[in-house]
Amino acid sequence: MRRTKEEAEKTRLKVIEAALTLFSRNGYSNTTLAMIAKEAGYSRGPIYWHFKNKDDLYQAVLAYSQEPLDALVAEAAASHQQPLQAIERFASRWLELLVEDAWFRQSFEILLNKTELTEALAPTLKRERKLTRRIIDALSALVAEAQRQSLLPAAQSPESLALLIYTQLMGVTQSWLFAPRLFSLKQQRPFFVERLQALLSLP
Repeated sequence: MRRTKEEAEKTRLKVIEAALTLFSRNGYSNTTLAMIAKEAGYSRGPIYWHFKNKDDLYQAVLAYSQEPLDALVAEAAASHQQPLQAIERFASRWLELLVEDAWFRQSFEILLNKTELTEALAPTLKRERKLTRRIIDALSALVAEAQRQSLLPAAQSPESLALLIYTQLMGVTQSWLFAPRLFSLKQQRPFFVERLQALLSLP
């Protein structure tokens, strides 16, 4: 029985990997389950065994590819003793994952550039907005603790500065994915993190 479960999970992950590849290459609307099955090397049967439909598979793709981001948010939420180091770690690791983790990178490519986020994808939108809220809350708590320790000016609210961090990271992400030849994210990552820290320290 154990082997059967392991094989089923292996099949599920192979379908997710194929879907991730095709969604990031062709876009959500232009990718069919038949195309995903062919890419994975299966018939459509295994897909329907694990997923109700393409929307259900899409949510699974994002959930799986964003696991590193979920872990990063959880780490930030538990790192209040050294809040500035935790903020730096969050920003640096986010950009590092974009460069080094293809699935993480493709999850952003799909969401930002390859999907028309209509109400038909309401469950996906709800999930992504909930994740965004978790990011803002974790960063807000770190900023508030840094202000309490007098490590950051208290002129701005913690949530405002958390939004600054988030929008800066999303801006770099969007710009690099849209025009990857514009700059080397691997080389520029320390600069972006340093400039973000400087912005937070402004009165």
